[in-house]
Amino acid sequence: MPNWLNDAVFYEIYPQSFYDSNGDGIGDIEGIIQKLDYVKGLGCNAIWLNPVYDSPFMDAGYDVRDYKKVAPRYGTNEDLVRLFEAAHAKGIRILLDLVPGHTSDQHPWFLEAKKAAENEYTNRYIFTKTVWDAPPEYRMMCGLCERDGNYMVNYFSSQPALNYGFYDVTHPEWQLPSDHPDCQKTVDAIKDIMRFWMDKGADGFRVDMADSLVKNDDEKIATAKIWRSVREMMDAEYPDCAMVSEWCSPERSINNAGFHMDFYLDHYGNGYSRLFRFGEWGDLAVFNKNGKGNLKAFTDEYLPNYNRTKENGYICFITNNHDMPRVTAYLDKQAIKLVNAFIFTMPGVPFLYYGDEIGMRYQKELVSKEGGYSRTGSRTPMQWNSGKNLGFSESDEPYLPVDRNADAPTVENQKDDPDSIYRVVTDMIALRHKYADLHGNGELEFMTDGSSLPFAYRRGDMVMYFNPTGEYFEIDTRYNGDVVYKIGQAEIADGKIKMQPQSFLLVNA
Repeated sequence: MPNWLNDAVFYEIYPQSFYDSNGDGIGDIEGIIQKLDYVKGLGCNAIWLNPVYDSPFMDAGYDVRDYKKVAPRYGTNEDLVRLFEAAHAKGIRILLDLVPGHTSDQHPWFLEAKKAAENEYTNRYIFTKTVWDAPPEYRMMCGLCERDGNYMVNYFSSQPALNYGFYDVTHPEWQLPSDHPDCQKTVDAIKDIMRFWMDKGADGFRVDMADSLVKNDDEKIATAKIWRSVREMMDAEYPDCAMVSEWCSPERSINNAGFHMDFYLDHYGNGYSRLFRFGEWGDLAVFNKNGKGNLKAFTDEYLPNYNRTKENGYICFITNNHDMPRVTAYLDKQAIKLVNAFIFTMPGVPFLYYGDEIGMRYQKELVSKEGGYSRTGSRTPMQWNSGKNLGFSESDEPYLPVDRNADAPTVENQKDDPDSIYRVVTDMIALRHKYADLHGNGELEFMTDGSSLPFAYRRGDMVMYFNPTGEYFEIDTRYNGDVVYKIGQAEIADGKIKMQPQSFLLVNA
């Protein structure tokens, strides 16, 4: 396990929306290089970079046309290496985004696989025997190539699924078992791509749809075996590199598949959702001030997963990501401050989505761009200052609009505001780095059963008290230590924690 993960705080950068250095309306690698001091100033010492590979951008770069080439709109391979070098010089690690489950339908592998004549790539993707063979249990496309067959897609029609085989072969006339040599060649091709970028300075990968590889693999047994082989390769050849999975199943991803980290994702009704987003736009979330949230629904899910995986890897809380509405669509400013206090004091490795540190808004009802659809409103340009396009670009038409409201949050108007979300985020990250008890592998004990609010948890000598409700509460406490940090009005007095509505207290007991 790379030691640096224990004190890592990641910043997710959506490259096309971060900073446009050349005025073409699209963010680029040089723009990221120019903003590295900003990232470091947040306290983030690692970056997850969404895909920068060559792509037709039918799905924002998650439809890869060439895994070993940077998309020209972002720069060149040499620019990406410069980014690695510049980041490393500032103590910042960078994970690239790996898309192993599918490619673009314009990828050279697929162009060969579409041909009627058998060739090296015939089995690199999953085709049925004829176009009339279209089993309804699979997502298929047909009639788009000379090869007589339907091809399976992972999601969009432009994303043909790579062939890692089938764990349960139900149509032997066209399905290969996962241990077939041609399926192993697909695994080898992905390992080759990973080596290519780690040799150039990448510190590892966030893995898109990590559980999607082997089909008919409900328990993910064969899929986990593939990732375990990847982990063995990394341990042997790149022991300081790391992987985080888009899986949200820690026992499978960490314990079985060997990932160093797994994202705790917003799946409706799960523990993450119950904390921050549950109900009609968050009205039943724990951190909604109406006080109707159910913390026990979170702890009953999270704690068993945490206890079973904490020796092997990290469960990663995210402030948001590029696939879901920003939390500003669900919670008010004070609640979001408490959310950040929670995320940055919990175990695991936290991820901060660009713009969340200033409370960027989710822009509803934008026309879909690059396959974003409802996600487009969370992918709008970073808001730096009061200048043109809020400092994102000098272009007259940036590829997505910035927030046009007069009170649009920017780094410029938030950074020095003592009441800002930015202040809380940077303060909490600084405290996380300062106190070893708040690092990724520090212990965790919830001090309340979750059946009612407020709630508290202890990590070593640090105790966190949260009153996310709209009511005043007093909590009896056996801890009478020093108050390290607070949000809102809260204090220790007369052997009690006295908490005004929507408040937080961090105590060094």
